[in-house]
Amino acid sequence: MTTRNALATALTALAVSTAALAAPAHAGSVSFNLQPRNADEHRVMRAGLGIYALVNAVQSGSIRQIGSGNSAGLAQNGSGNLGIVHQEGQGHSGTLAQNGNGNRYGLFQFGRNTSSNVTQNGNGGTGATFQFGW
Repeated sequence: MTTRNALATALTALAVSTAALAAPAHAGSVSFNLQPRNADEHRVMRAGLGIYALVNAVQSGSIRQIGSGNSAGLAQNGSGNLGIVHQEGQGHSGTLAQNGNGNRYGLFQFGRNTSSNVTQNGNGGTGATFQFGW
């Protein structure tokens, strides 16, 4: 390899690696779905969602959005349900549908550009979804 070819190869490698460092990171997200596995976890999750509702003056359902460009929906068919859609950041899309009685569910979205559509069926169910986007 000539000195000229080696120099050209080195400069090309430098340009490619610099461009890779300057390129924006691709958007992504991570989600955690929590369902109680036993009676103790069930009680703790219900209490946690109840405390959130108490602190935020929620009666049976709430959509709380802090940020811009978010969209949310909450539908409840039944009685005694507690549904929470909480979005912080921008560009989130989230819906929660509860069918049945005595259910509790929280959908919590943070960061940007997360999307979730949750349906909770049955009676006395409990769960939560946490999403983080970048």
